[in-house]
Amino acid sequence: MDILSVVGVVLGLVAIIGGSLAKGAGLSSLWSAAAFIIVMLGTVAAILVQTPMPTFKRALVIFRWLFQPPKIPGRELLNRIVGWSARARKDGLLGLESDIERLNDPFLRKGLQMLVDGNEPDTLRKVLEIDMHSQEQADIAAAKVFEGMGIYAPTLGIIGAVLGLMAVMQNLADPSKLGTGIAAAFTATIYGIASANLFFLPLANKLKAVIRARSRSQELIIEGLIAIAEGENPRNIEARLQGYVT
Repeated sequence: MDILSVVGVVLGLVAIIGGSLAKGAGLSSLWSAAAFIIVMLGTVAAILVQTPMPTFKRALVIFRWLFQPPKIPGRELLNRIVGWSARARKDGLLGLESDIERLNDPFLRKGLQMLVDGNEPDTLRKVLEIDMHSQEQADIAAAKVFEGMGIYAPTLGIIGAVLGLMAVMQNLADPSKLGTGIAAAFTATIYGIASANLFFLPLANKLKAVIRARSRSQELIIEGLIAIAEGENPRNIEARLQGYVT
């Protein structure tokens, strides 16, 4: 569980609700079904028009990374690769074959399988880098779905406010409805700006950070497996890969 994300979401809600109460507007001023429909449904509609189906499905999958990001065991991964290099120098590459089925990471499993199969270092690099960049691009595109929602939501909030003011203008003859009507109109603006700046845009940036961290760990895997294929000394491999571990 990512505690910072949980705390951030809670503080964001506290900021909006607490600010409304502190200003004397009350909780009721924060709710408007019409504003919610215009902003949230409109934002989803806009992003659906923009996004290909595979990218949208991937966005739904990686959404959970906000609270449960994938584990990036940098030090553990480095130690494992150094251990493999020592065993490969002693027993040969085939001595690593028993480890393949025990690996949960598909990228690491594929790389180790290619290493055991005797692929040349250049082939290892080309194949694994293509896999890494393809996955990274797909996930970045998925993260940009939420970035796009953060761009559209404020605009939809303005549209909601304008529609609300249009409704107010139709009731100018009844002054008793003007105050509540104007307040309801600006609720849409709050939905749009708050959802963008307190949720959608931070979510997109958080996902991008997780994706970059995972790509960095995959770079460690690539460099480590290539070093093993080249028969490099385990101590040299450890020193070579230290820069990938934070």
